[in-house]
Amino acid sequence: MGLIKRSVYCGDVAESLVGQEVCVTGWVNRRRDHGGVIFIDLRDRSGILQLVFNPEINAEMMELAHTLRIEYVLSAKGTLTHRAPDAINPKMPTGKYEVNVTEFSLLARSKPLPFQLEEAENVSEDLRLKYRYLDLRRPEMQKFVRMRHEVNLYLREYLDKQGFYEIETPILSKSTPEGARDFLVPSRLSQGEFYALPQSPQIYKQLLILAGFEKYFQIARCMRDEDLRADRQPEFTQLDIEMSFIDEQDIQTVCEGFLSGLWKKFLNIELKAPFKRYAYDDVFALYGSDKPDMRFDLKIQDYTKLFEPMGLKFLQSIIEGGGKIGGVCVKDHKFSRSELDGWVEKVTKEYGAKGLVYIRFNEDNTPNSPIAKFLPADFLVQAQKFIPVLTAADTLFVVAGEYKHSWSILGKLRIELGNSLNLIDRTKHELFWVTDFPMFEWNEEEKGWNACHHPFTSPQEGWESLPIGDVKARAYDLICNGYELGGGSIRINNPDVQRKVFEIIGLSEEQAQQKFGFLLEAQTYGYPPEGGLAFGIDRIMMILGQTNSIRDVIAFPKTQKMSCLMMESPSPVEGKQLRELGIKIIAEK
Repeated sequence: MGLIKRSVYCGDVAESLVGQEVCVTGWVNRRRDHGGVIFIDLRDRSGILQLVFNPEINAEMMELAHTLRIEYVLSAKGTLTHRAPDAINPKMPTGKYEVNVTEFSLLARSKPLPFQLEEAENVSEDLRLKYRYLDLRRPEMQKFVRMRHEVNLYLREYLDKQGFYEIETPILSKSTPEGARDFLVPSRLSQGEFYALPQSPQIYKQLLILAGFEKYFQIARCMRDEDLRADRQPEFTQLDIEMSFIDEQDIQTVCEGFLSGLWKKFLNIELKAPFKRYAYDDVFALYGSDKPDMRFDLKIQDYTKLFEPMGLKFLQSIIEGGGKIGGVCVKDHKFSRSELDGWVEKVTKEYGAKGLVYIRFNEDNTPNSPIAKFLPADFLVQAQKFIPVLTAADTLFVVAGEYKHSWSILGKLRIELGNSLNLIDRTKHELFWVTDFPMFEWNEEEKGWNACHHPFTSPQEGWESLPIGDVKARAYDLICNGYELGGGSIRINNPDVQRKVFEIIGLSEEQAQQKFGFLLEAQTYGYPPEGGLAFGIDRIMMILGQTNSIRDVIAFPKTQKMSCLMMESPSPVEGKQLRELGIKIIAEK
């Protein structure tokens, strides 16, 4: 018998269908043989439904039914009935129904799986990625893929109602400096020349605004050749938004609207808009990060004035060199000596710090620390003048050095302490904007200025009269629970300002024309004031799906080494293909 066409999905059976004939299709999720009567849990993308193969209903089908095994594919027809009261499965949405099969078709057999789907959490991620098409059969993974579809659908509907056009931009583009390495594509027709895969649609969306479309969005594929981590992939998906004749508040209001809708729809959480706004300098001073996790209250404090009068030589030299001393105060927790040594090792070996000093207190309130002999006996009293909440039951962790480097280390330590000591309230969702970013940052290695965001970001008003390091950008990031969900800026729409920014970051007039001549010319044809923002769809999905890995919410992700174990890529190509492109591989020595 051939395919029996489906009349209802397994997870969609309902009381109204009881007593009626239904046709279902799917995979064998589980099989039980009870003395001649066979029970099959059939799985499709909607859920699981129990099928009953009974020789009293159709004896002829039983021989084939006895051959059914896990992951065999079949279609079946039968009557939907209620299960016996003592056989109801309350853990399954369809647990009070079953289908008494009258006929079925075996559509495909399956070899034994390389891992059991219900035990996937206990096998290596590499094995799951090698057989990703099997891993994706799991209900948890199906949920992520379905949710992603629903998120994209919601965003499209929301932005359409706000008057946005969805416009696609090219994948084969021009290599331009955007902060990460480009993936390059050689041209066969123009040998020796290359396209670049887009790190973002940044320039195209600015040109679309210049073209007069006023409100643009795109769910865009982006590629960056950069080192990976848990929340980063070489190819990823962005929601790109661009608007003209607006300011920062207009863009942020649009974004707060659809984020509030997503959190309500998928997490049943009411977000309070407008979201809070914090200046970059303030959040970095308190949290050592431009994307702080504010779900716990372990703030960084500046201890420079506390230690300055104590005359400790190794700290005094740092202060005299313009550095700072900062730290965090962990309340009411007694660390063991081995725990403290572990934190010192982590900070020095993993974070690149020159050292981490801990200070706790003895029963007589004297300091207990590797530097105790350099500290006054009444250190606790002196410290309480700067740290009023400090008690003898607390522990201080202290880092000294160049401000940005030291505070970044303290920011990482803060997060690790929050996780280790269970300080983070996982039920909270703290969404807020970080604004007033530096426009430029000094690159010590190259002895020049870099654009902190990208070179099309507009500086704040009055920037011409300020030292370069003090110029602030009209930029803004949206942060949630320690992740940057999105970032954007008001763009430069004045070609003179654009040339000046290029000059500051070391692009000569000739280089600017070579890389961005088309944009500079376009800006002379009536470029409206405009701005935009890009959200990482994968990171949003990771939070909505309540998982810790971005790979869980991408159908076919890459590994940490940027490879696809399933497709075995990257892989060599034939010499003929290379010759057509005019490329020769030079072996590394």
